[in-house]
Amino acid sequence: MDDTDRTDWVPAMPRLAAAAREAAHALARSSSAMRDAALRHAAQALRDRQDDILAANARDLAASTATASFRDRLTLTPARVEAMARGLEDVAGLPDPVGRIMAEWTRPNGLLFRRVATPVGVIGMIYESRPNVGADAAGLCIKSGNAVILRGGSESLHSARAIHAAMAAGLRAAGLPETAVQIAPDTDRRHVADMLTASGLIDLIIPRGGKSLVERVQREARVPVLAHAEGLCHTYVHAAADPAMARGLVVNAKMRRTGICGATETLLIDAAVAPALLPDIVADLAARGCAFRADGRARAILPDLPAATEADFATEWLDAILSIAVVDGVEDALAHIARYGSEHTEAIVTEDADAAAQFLNGTDSAVVMWNASTQFCDGGEFGFGAEIGIATGRFHARGPVGPEQLTTFRYEVIGTGQQRP
Repeated sequence: MDDTDRTDWVPAMPRLAAAAREAAHALARSSSAMRDAALRHAAQALRDRQDDILAANARDLAASTATASFRDRLTLTPARVEAMARGLEDVAGLPDPVGRIMAEWTRPNGLLFRRVATPVGVIGMIYESRPNVGADAAGLCIKSGNAVILRGGSESLHSARAIHAAMAAGLRAAGLPETAVQIAPDTDRRHVADMLTASGLIDLIIPRGGKSLVERVQREARVPVLAHAEGLCHTYVHAAADPAMARGLVVNAKMRRTGICGATETLLIDAAVAPALLPDIVADLAARGCAFRADGRARAILPDLPAATEADFATEWLDAILSIAVVDGVEDALAHIARYGSEHTEAIVTEDADAAAQFLNGTDSAVVMWNASTQFCDGGEFGFGAEIGIATGRFHARGPVGPEQLTTFRYEVIGTGQQRP
């Protein structure tokens, strides 16, 4: 029976959120050493429980009928479990984001004002397919003194539970409440609705998944949302690009992992170099199994390329497919990005510093790169240890969201007896 027809529904979210609220108070008052110890214990628990985690993941994979790229996002391996563990240790090694004095000033009347970083409180994390997201999110929330309620996709339920058990073990070993990290008890879709309407219980919702999930969260949430839009990323090969660098960067940006949000989905190439360089780039990509959707100018150079539709340039492929357009200079490239992009990550390949500056200053995307692969848009690569998502909105945080971005602030005012006249 579809869950929308059920009449015996008992919401779990108020109970989970109440426990999370208590845990958040305890975390906010805990020492940095305790929180870091929890992360290191959790990292070791991931290693110790690797066989259990991989067995749980095998159950999820056995039930999956998804595409190859989706299965890649779902799949855990010993190397990926170890990467989760190292990520937690990296986060533990970062400076404590809680209690930072963000600004300090004294007024003429002698009052001292401080802006001090504090945890957000209780975070609701809704994500799809990639089970390692649960470990990353939990680790970042613990580091920043926040409790978190995780609701992963139904396709990764067994993996999520196994990873959660390791996180709980780490909290337990450090003397912190296990309820600082909780997961939805089952795959019922109503848990999502309950999280979105849990105003006063959950302080911030972070969705991480496909376009339809993010749109639903933004449409229905009664709780503030830190949005992660789709990753429709572009790499622009400028007329002054080093050809060898351009070839290597485009292959890496597209094919290193096609199913992540930082993968390049559209290649823009300058008309001045396209006739000489585009055939080599396409050959490099085709040799690695990439398919293409090309505009008329690109097909004039390579007639065998499939023709692109308008919709293709607005598509986040998350697969071994690349859209290609030939453009006339930086402004034309920026116009294409403004029309089709999702304000996630863009890159320019060029040896011309003025052109690079024009590009870097001309896009509204959260992350802009010069002579680097878009696949570097990742919290670990930014030095954040991990990320809870890539924020593409305009408020609070943009780009990879690490521990510092999971804090808000309070003001402290310190006087010597001043009275306001």
